[in-house]
Amino acid sequence: MSENRLEQEKAKTYPFLFLSFFILISEATGDPEYSYGVCYTSGNYTPNSSYPTNLKNALSRLIFNTQIDYGFYSASYGQASDKVYSTGLCRGDVTPHACRTCLNNSASLLLKHCPLHKEAEGGYDTCKLHYAYYSLDGYQEYNFWVYLMSETNVTDWDQYSFVLNKLLATLRDKAATDSHLKRKYASGNATAPNSQTIYAVAQCSPDLSVGECNDCLNLAFSKLPDCCTNNSGGGVIRSTCDFRYDNFSFYKPMADTLTLQLSPQGSPSPSPSPSPSPSPSPVPSTTANSSQSTHHGKSNKSQAVIVKVLPPVVFLGLLIFICIYLEVRKSTKHLESEAKVDEEIGQAESLQFDFDTIIDATNNFSDANKLGQGGFGPVYKGTLFNEQEVAVKRLANNSSQGDIEFKNEVLLMSKLHHGNLVRLLGFCFEREERLLVYEFLPNKSLDKFIYDPIQRAHLNWKKRYKIIEGIARGLLYLHEDSQQRIIHRDLKLSNILLDANMNPKISDFGLARLFALDQTQNNTSTIAGTYGYMAPEYARHGKLSTKLDVFSFGVIILEIVSGRKNGGLYDGENVEHLLSFAWKNWKKGTAANIIDTTLNNALRDEIVRCIHIGLLCVQEKVSDRPTMASVVLMLDRHSLALPVPSKPAYFMNNSCLSVIQFSGCNSVDAGPNEQKSVSAEASANEASISSLHPR
Repeated sequence: MSENRLEQEKAKTYPFLFLSFFILISEATGDPEYSYGVCYTSGNYTPNSSYPTNLKNALSRLIFNTQIDYGFYSASYGQASDKVYSTGLCRGDVTPHACRTCLNNSASLLLKHCPLHKEAEGGYDTCKLHYAYYSLDGYQEYNFWVYLMSETNVTDWDQYSFVLNKLLATLRDKAATDSHLKRKYASGNATAPNSQTIYAVAQCSPDLSVGECNDCLNLAFSKLPDCCTNNSGGGVIRSTCDFRYDNFSFYKPMADTLTLQLSPQGSPSPSPSPSPSPSPSPVPSTTANSSQSTHHGKSNKSQAVIVKVLPPVVFLGLLIFICIYLEVRKSTKHLESEAKVDEEIGQAESLQFDFDTIIDATNNFSDANKLGQGGFGPVYKGTLFNEQEVAVKRLANNSSQGDIEFKNEVLLMSKLHHGNLVRLLGFCFEREERLLVYEFLPNKSLDKFIYDPIQRAHLNWKKRYKIIEGIARGLLYLHEDSQQRIIHRDLKLSNILLDANMNPKISDFGLARLFALDQTQNNTSTIAGTYGYMAPEYARHGKLSTKLDVFSFGVIILEIVSGRKNGGLYDGENVEHLLSFAWKNWKKGTAANIIDTTLNNALRDEIVRCIHIGLLCVQEKVSDRPTMASVVLMLDRHSLALPVPSKPAYFMNNSCLSVIQFSGCNSVDAGPNEQKSVSAEASANEASISSLHPR
């Protein structure tokens, strides 16, 4: 170990200290937890080197590791002398979400107070973080101490410390040998003089051996007289172990939390079983008739009073109860919903963000950070402590999408991993907030390009073809390659996001449905999606299959090729649907009329082939449409012969779109160039659909 490593000991965490080997910091956060940090002066990095980048990547890997659930994290990043190593350890009773939040706050603390330091460590009451330019595995020999001490004194320290030492020794033995949930952690309590209860925890890094854990804790215990004499609470923190005690319960009890009792000789003894409560003594009976008569008379008198008073009292009580019930029901309606959703998404707890973290990242949802507004609610840009940019979707209070869609998106997206699907980083379900945290994609959604004549000109055919291929591969993953077969149900240009390299990523899975792997079709009582992208069998009868997404993909191809919305095309006073327009020109051999005029005709054959594939996808008969596996093959192999398409769905010679024939041509409040998102209940006989509601 280098001589520049820490050689001195410190006995207080609170003042700022500037020493030759390290700087000990503390921060007033307004939080009841203490905070501490050590900035080692053994080496600094230069801002322009790769070390700060490696440091942030190492910390990000550590903090956002959702695979760990036992509180000990380790990560490294970089090469050679600029490689950064990091470890994080949380107290054994802390949940994974609270642990990562604490480590996140610790990283912010150290990066703030230890700029340019290649090594630092510190944290809070429930966690500690350490990063350095060398490996941090195993037992650390150097003499780093942080002492904790209460301002409250005890009257008999000799007796108090006697019980405390017995308790700590028991916890040390248990922590060193306990492999439960991969934690080396033990908690327990014992009764001190004056019937005071002492609560304590002891913990080692899980990568320590039994002997190393014992040695580390023994050295920490040896500092007890230096830091904590006469104090009712205190503790010692080392890099790889720590302990804490107090006269109140500061930890969450676990199934194996000890309750230690001491025999008169002072040796630990197991808690005895409680003695059964003595039976009540029998009451002698009274045999005097006068006594019986008097008792009976009093009983009748009491009964008469009750009969007279009961009706108004009951009525008033019932009235008060109803008022209280209605008020409580009103105020707890959201809490009941929250509890239900919280229970169902508990399996994704490792992805949960703290609400305060989101507040900091988005600058309290400032208008300057607002990216846009969707059916779910507003979307904000945010920046996490490690400078990672994120997009935060915030469920609006008046949104028609609620807990079901929120839960659906969390559960689905936490299991999906593909380059053409937007990546869910986490969620927040706290207070009255429903928040989804996604990777930030700087180029926003595809509709911002295709529907804008200026922006569309920047999308040459090579970029558009790359986008079409990416969407196809993302859908193929959903339909066949993911753990469960998934139908998106609301595929459209505004739900295709673009990264910095214009790679497409499918987003918005609030309406997605799961299918069994061997299931091909299902009926649904709820019609949800967007007019113009819905397949006819689904819009009219609620018949749901992967061919619904295929149909939507065909519409998207035609929009990308033509640069036009699918809602309708004006020709003088007539309005024609995009599918009808494309089909007529295809049959006439005038496909050039479909192609966006800003595209270069050099790749006209490839463009026409894409129109052909788009028309195959939007055919009215479900069985005629190709699967996404076939579509990907058609896009990859240009020599592959394509079948002749049949007439598309919604082909018409007038302005009435057959997609809304079930409720009349004028029933949807949308102009010819608008699409409406709907969620509707299908009728029992599948002949009509009513109760339309915009998303």
